[in-house]
Amino acid sequence: MLWLPARCLLRPPRRPLPAPPRRGSSGPGRRWLLSTPIFYVNGPPHIGHLYSALLADALHRHRALLGPGPGRLATGTDEHGLKIQQAAAAAGTAPSELCAHVSGLFRDLFSQAAVSFTDFIRTTEPRHRRAVQCFWAALQGRGLLYKDFYEGWYCTPDECFLTEAQITERPDAQGRPCKVSLESGHQVHWTKEENYMFKLSEFQEPLRKWLQGNRHVISPEPFYQVVLRWLEEDLPDLSVSRERSRLQWGIPVPGDSTQTIYVWVDALVNYLTVAGYPDAHHAWWPAAHHVVGKDILKFHAIYWPALLMAVGLDPPEQIYVHSHWTVCGQKMSKSLGNVVDPVACFKQYTVDGFRYFLLRQGVPERDCDYYEEKVIKLVNSELADALGGLLNRCTAPSINPSGIYPHFSESCFRKGSEHMDVEASCRALAEDYELVASVDRLPFQVTDYCEHFQIYKALESVVACVRQTNGFFQRHAPWKLCRDNPAEKCWLDTVLHVTLECLRIYGILLQPVIPATADKLLSRLSIKPEERAFTDLTFLPRYHGKPCPFEGRKLGPDMGALFPRLETARRRQMEIKGLRP
Repeated sequence: MLWLPARCLLRPPRRPLPAPPRRGSSGPGRRWLLSTPIFYVNGPPHIGHLYSALLADALHRHRALLGPGPGRLATGTDEHGLKIQQAAAAAGTAPSELCAHVSGLFRDLFSQAAVSFTDFIRTTEPRHRRAVQCFWAALQGRGLLYKDFYEGWYCTPDECFLTEAQITERPDAQGRPCKVSLESGHQVHWTKEENYMFKLSEFQEPLRKWLQGNRHVISPEPFYQVVLRWLEEDLPDLSVSRERSRLQWGIPVPGDSTQTIYVWVDALVNYLTVAGYPDAHHAWWPAAHHVVGKDILKFHAIYWPALLMAVGLDPPEQIYVHSHWTVCGQKMSKSLGNVVDPVACFKQYTVDGFRYFLLRQGVPERDCDYYEEKVIKLVNSELADALGGLLNRCTAPSINPSGIYPHFSESCFRKGSEHMDVEASCRALAEDYELVASVDRLPFQVTDYCEHFQIYKALESVVACVRQTNGFFQRHAPWKLCRDNPAEKCWLDTVLHVTLECLRIYGILLQPVIPATADKLLSRLSIKPEERAFTDLTFLPRYHGKPCPFEGRKLGPDMGALFPRLETARRRQMEIKGLRP
């Protein structure tokens, strides 16, 4: 039995493995093609679009930390369809000009948000037009398209046909009854036209078998169950073209100048375009991982896999689904005037501050709410105070006058072993061993949560450890220890060493979420860029009797507060006017 002194009631943790375990398709060495939805250019980006991109970016960055292996992150804009054609006409501009402008807004936003995309696809590009035409030819060559008259309720804003069960009747602005989509609330119109139809009904059983054999292909679990329920209903054939007399702004059906390819077929093929379809996609497909909003789940979990099966390609390996953002409890809408501008949020909360809020508060299974006070309270508490305050305290000249990564004393913080008494000089308490155990397993927890699309839980676990570390620092009060006393200096340096080691681990793990802040933290600790991967997450090596490469290293320059405290707009206005809040 392991013997510890009365003050050390818990078993010290075992030495961690050099890196967290990997599972499935996302491990290093395997190709990984991650994608956001491509965003419709009928309006400027809002925080819902940004949230999709940040989820994908965090997963992409996290995987890059796991080790070498080809990885890509694709995003872009969806630029065809009747809605774009009508919006351009209303604005008195050409559709191409409208698309170029709004697509630029998305690209600029994602660049400003530090989204690490490797490809920004526009559906108006020649490479995509060729991919769509080849995909259509493959469908046609396999006898899965036929021409027929189709009629039903069509929603132009949503660019889709709806069944009777998907619509309801509500009064319009003038109080007249009108049919609207149950999900989006947008008005629908009865449409009858001759279109090409895709034999979707033939894929009901293959889709069911695919899902039942890949239980984790759609995450989180509730969305997987939703798709299974959809497949219990009839799956009618799908209209995949529109009359060109109605829709000119789109890719023409090859060999039929009277028809335009349906915008959703066009848009979905973008995932193949970025993989190199039709010539070079086999190197990357089907290593595809899609991040999508719940409102487009049916397109990605039923229509897209069926279309892929139809041309002899495998469905994507993973579909990550997230919910929506509301504002002060209300759905964002232009009519309510409550659409939140992400660029304005960057100015108010900083880029990393707003990244952190969305990824920390966003729970994929349910809608999440945004309001100013919530952002400020969270970011101040967890970034400015808990994390930034801890860094400031343990690097302060009054406590660490030499400005180095101090030495760790095994005699002060003993690792007990069998049949050996621990020296009375051990100063570590039971709670301290709990901290070491928590930080020791933290990389494993974070990786597991990210693998399961639970980034918010990964951040919860990091924050819990940050709070534990603050408790450790406060408990041992290094500012009260005397450096002139050799025994106390030894313990003081050990407390600082443990705290800096904790911060190093947090800095590495937070890189996918707050890259600029994590870089600032790690630079302050003098951790080199090549020392920031998951292979560098061995925590507290001196505790395990191994050398620590950072011990005795001069800390990096003090660049001020790690993260500035935020203030509400009201408080800032009062301060400008010279009033007390």
